[in-house]
Amino acid sequence: MPIDLTHYETNDFYDEMLQRPNRARSFTRKLVGALRKMDDGELATRQAAAELAIKEMGITFTVYCEEEGTIDRTWPFDIVPRIIPKQEWARVESGLKQRVKAINLFIDDLYHDQKIVSDGVFPREVLDKSKNFRPQCIGIDPPLNIWAHICGSDLVRDRDGTLYVLEDNLRVPSGVSYMLENRLVTKRVFPELFESYAPLPVDDYPTRLYQTLAALSPRKTKRPAVAVLTPGIYNSAYFEHAYLAQAMGAGLVEGRDLFVDDDDCVYMRTVSGPERVDVIYRRIDDDFMDPEAFRPDSALGVPGLLRSWKAGKVGLANAPGAGVADDKVVYAFVPDIIKYYLNEEPGIPNVPTYRCMYKDERDYVLDNLDKLVVKPANESGGYGMLMGPMSTAGERETFAKLIKKDPRNYIGQPTLGISTVPTVVGRDLEPRHVDLRPFILSGKSQLVTTGGLTRVALRKGSLVVNSSQGGGSKDTWIVDTEAR
Repeated sequence: MPIDLTHYETNDFYDEMLQRPNRARSFTRKLVGALRKMDDGELATRQAAAELAIKEMGITFTVYCEEEGTIDRTWPFDIVPRIIPKQEWARVESGLKQRVKAINLFIDDLYHDQKIVSDGVFPREVLDKSKNFRPQCIGIDPPLNIWAHICGSDLVRDRDGTLYVLEDNLRVPSGVSYMLENRLVTKRVFPELFESYAPLPVDDYPTRLYQTLAALSPRKTKRPAVAVLTPGIYNSAYFEHAYLAQAMGAGLVEGRDLFVDDDDCVYMRTVSGPERVDVIYRRIDDDFMDPEAFRPDSALGVPGLLRSWKAGKVGLANAPGAGVADDKVVYAFVPDIIKYYLNEEPGIPNVPTYRCMYKDERDYVLDNLDKLVVKPANESGGYGMLMGPMSTAGERETFAKLIKKDPRNYIGQPTLGISTVPTVVGRDLEPRHVDLRPFILSGKSQLVTTGGLTRVALRKGSLVVNSSQGGGSKDTWIVDTEAR
């Protein structure tokens, strides 16, 4: 049977491909035309080919199951790409650069004069109760005064087409390797579409990441020695750690592979003897990176690593303490942060957010728990949230108690009508909700990936896009609609 889009229901959501059933948006007409030429058998065959390629390429992610322990799963991928016009993306790129620039100024201020606090723009209470503020970092001046060198900001589009920043990931943002692999798989299964669209490339990311990291080197050498510090093979993002290390020509190391000498320099143990490491791209949380400075029971980190960084003997990305801005309550103040440091209006708005630390906003959240999404400050991966419209009375009662006990730790947001994209379900196409995680590199210059990781909620009606909870992904194409 031919693919039939006349029965594709957008259900009052903004669909990234179709304005309404069987009516393509101007920039997706070629893609829709290609889909219409297929029958359902070919669609299913191409999807199966993509899944086989992913298996052969070893693209996996790690999850922890209570019954089975730690297991590797094949990366879930949908073959129908998401398309965004270059003209719209230019505004997104500008807004993301603005946002990360202001956030880096904010982090630097918090570890120095804290002017934003003394000026009454950012509440002392939020800082004092921050789980990710590191007193050990007060007074440190990292290279280029940048703390968050790699940021992944999650974007969502509401029913009216407005794009919002949902959250900022500043500690150890993951997913960029899947963005790169998604492009390779799509080229295998839809080669003819690349002739029609020529989406902007993403494959220079490892080179640009290396350049960003190399700029942090304390030694001025032609090719600084970079290492990717991983917690190990059981970490959910280990595939990415190994992928990026190989793509950059960097060492992939665990804490036990490194040591700090008496001169505060970091060395990697090799079969040829110790080799000096200039920059570490750490994929370990602050708490575990250095048992000498943070958790003494950590077996994952490197004793003396913070001492070496403070002495200017090694570059660290992201810098320790950058996670102070990776907090959903801090997120609520980012528009004020942008205005304070840059004297500009935010290029991309936040989702409307209610801060439970303020009584009037807390009362609104408590009165509307059945309509709102409630999030704790420091959970990630879609865990620890209350999805109000899908919650039970018991769950709402539990969250009401949690909010009253620690109001600073919670925010409330309206349940957005997150946009959809046609997704292969069996032998047909059905709408599924998506978000987008572009990656922003900050060094001597800024780079925003051309697109990012589109994550898709594969379960019908679900808004949860995280791979650990049943989500998948799509290739994201930025296309110049005026060039063709």
